[in-house]
Amino acid sequence: MHSSDDDDVIVIGAGQAGLATAYQLQKAGMRCRILEGSDTPAGSWPRYYDSLVLFSPARYSSLPGLEFPGDPKHYPTRDEVTSYLTRYAHEFGFLIEYDSRVVDVRRDTGWFLVVTESGKTYRARAVVVATGSFSHPNVPQIDGQETFKGRRLHALDYREPSQYRGQRVVVVGAGNTAVQIAVELAEVAVVTLATREPIRYLPQRILGLDIHVWFHYTKLDRTKWISDQSTPVLDDGTYRKAIGGGKPQHRPMFKAFYDEGVIWNDGVGERVDAVIFGTGYRSTASYLKSLAALDERGIIMQEKGVSPSVPGLYYVGFSKQRNFASATLRGVGPDASYVVNRLATYLAR
Repeated sequence: MHSSDDDDVIVIGAGQAGLATAYQLQKAGMRCRILEGSDTPAGSWPRYYDSLVLFSPARYSSLPGLEFPGDPKHYPTRDEVTSYLTRYAHEFGFLIEYDSRVVDVRRDTGWFLVVTESGKTYRARAVVVATGSFSHPNVPQIDGQETFKGRRLHALDYREPSQYRGQRVVVVGAGNTAVQIAVELAEVAVVTLATREPIRYLPQRILGLDIHVWFHYTKLDRTKWISDQSTPVLDDGTYRKAIGGGKPQHRPMFKAFYDEGVIWNDGVGERVDAVIFGTGYRSTASYLKSLAALDERGIIMQEKGVSPSVPGLYYVGFSKQRNFASATLRGVGPDASYVVNRLATYLAR
């Protein structure tokens, strides 16, 4: 029996992906409820490091229905994004249940039952997982790590450089986050950027225009070709110059830890105070374990945001979900539109 408390769709997560999805569902006339584990509608943004600045200008950093404020050419900061997402949630009056961390999703006679940490259960005809990957840091397992006495942390736990002043730090990763943190830290500490592959740079500006202008007109970041490439570092020349000048140093990835530091590939050990992993995130959602939604590694199975194994289960906000722009502010809107169209077809059956 259908209850007035039942929803057409439960959206898990009130970050950029969940808000963009709620907008599209609202536009389509569907009753949806967002379950958010924290007390704010900004996803992981408040947790990122203090100096984080978007690589896309405000003009290309909007969710559907509300332009990002300020100069369209400026690059928004972490706090500006947090403020924008909070305003977005209030602007459209989405039904959001805060402090409602989901711990289980299961099926019951054609309905989804979504259970929160408090024990409350919600019922809906479809579910959209919009928690993205950013709450599940990927930290590789490395020989000897259990003996290391220094700090070993993920970039999600890094805030600002002052606490590392005068220390010896290794930052691991060849992407934007690792490079940005390593260059920032090199101003106050002795830093080595350790990578398993060469750093690939992509110019921030081409012929005087931001790269996202070219992406917009060519749609290149919405193609499968660029999604299949390793993630490049967007650079106005600052990072290449800093790394080329040895601040930070750049070396191939170390092979092991020992109690005082790391052991490089030449077998030489070096004392290190901290190792920061800018090694990305895992596309997982442990609360889906009751469904046949995860592979043997615990990674979500999806095809352009649609579960191939669980009818009525969808995803928005995961890296390279449909293309290179997925999981970004500029990409979650189109992804949400695509998923909601597929979801509407499913509910109309």
